[in-house]
Amino acid sequence: MEEVRAGLPDPKSDAPLRLNYALVAEWLEEFLRDELTRRRGFQNAVIGLSGGVDSATAVALCARALGPEHVVALRLPYKTSSKESLDHAQLLIDQLGVRSDTIDISAAVDSYLANVPEADGRRRGNVMARVRMIVLFDQSEKYQALPIGTGNKTERLLGYFTWHGDDAPPINPLGDLFKTQVWDLARHLKVPQVIVEKHPTADLVVGQTDEADLGITYAKADRILHYLLKGYSVEQLADRGFKMEELLTVKKRLDATHWKRALPTMAMLSQTAIGQYYLRPVDY
Repeated sequence: MEEVRAGLPDPKSDAPLRLNYALVAEWLEEFLRDELTRRRGFQNAVIGLSGGVDSATAVALCARALGPEHVVALRLPYKTSSKESLDHAQLLIDQLGVRSDTIDISAAVDSYLANVPEADGRRRGNVMARVRMIVLFDQSEKYQALPIGTGNKTERLLGYFTWHGDDAPPINPLGDLFKTQVWDLARHLKVPQVIVEKHPTADLVVGQTDEADLGITYAKADRILHYLLKGYSVEQLADRGFKMEELLTVKKRLDATHWKRALPTMAMLSQTAIGQYYLRPVDY
């Protein structure tokens, strides 16, 4: 395979993932203006701002693309959310001058969870993520704003997000950037250093971190995903020095979560099934 031969994988090098972030920022800002304003007629964007690097980067891009007065950053804490996350979100709000609001989701989440006392941490976290989307879409009506997604490529490929939660917004400027690339873009956009450098967490369960859940660091996962998407096999990457255990961790998640990256599967009864017919997608 010529493509495989041309770029020999190196498990210790991030060179293939490096981008021109000035150009990336310019492109993503134009993408946001095109999708929001020109195609859909919105002037405002609304984003759930967690205090993490992904949502902070998305808010920064929207502020540059639309102007800070057209961006609404929503802090949506649960009662166990880290105060540090709220503080970091406010730090970015103050730096950018975007509009903001804080809505506590504890009562809404607890009113449901009271009926399912057996729910474990994963279920509780998914409920929180989906309640946040309910709030985000409701607030979009209040502000006449389009909800913006913040999920990165790594998390989407590994299935590390809540289906119909984190992935619900109709526009996502970060979806084709690996997590390590989002960190680099955040630095270019001058997102506060304390946000960029902290351990990533969904802040749904006390003490939880993304990398502990995944069983691999984002840096290692991104290198592996890059080469898997280029067509390398697990065996070829192992021959180049990648650890088999880490390869299998990533490959298993990648293979098992395809359904989370697709629209709902409909049963086809005609040649005009909306968005389903393989020869001629139809959507009226």
